[in-house]
Amino acid sequence: MTVAELTVLAQGDLAKNIIMALTVFVLATFVGLEVISQIPTMLHTPLMSGTNAIHGIVILGALFIAFQGGPIGVMIGTAAIVAGTLNVIGGFVVTDRMLRMFKRKK
Repeated sequence: MTVAELTVLAQGDLAKNIIMALTVFVLATFVGLEVISQIPTMLHTPLMSGTNAIHGIVILGALFIAFQGGPIGVMIGTAAIVAGTLNVIGGFVVTDRMLRMFKRKK
């Protein structure tokens, strides 16, 4: 095989991988929205506390991608770090508000 044929073959695999990744992302988005919409309001805050731990792992994975993934990995990793950090901070804020609701007034 020539270099040109290998380049065309690699580009075809890249396109397939991007389409597959986008398909998984869209399906995960719809499934996530459906699952979240079925949870009673009373359970949102305790579940938010649990997702804080999961997002800590997401942030670690995003750091790995940002440092190992090349230029595109840096952009995607940085966006994932920012989104994960905002979600963790939001979770702590919501949990703190919930806990303050149950404190006795002095």
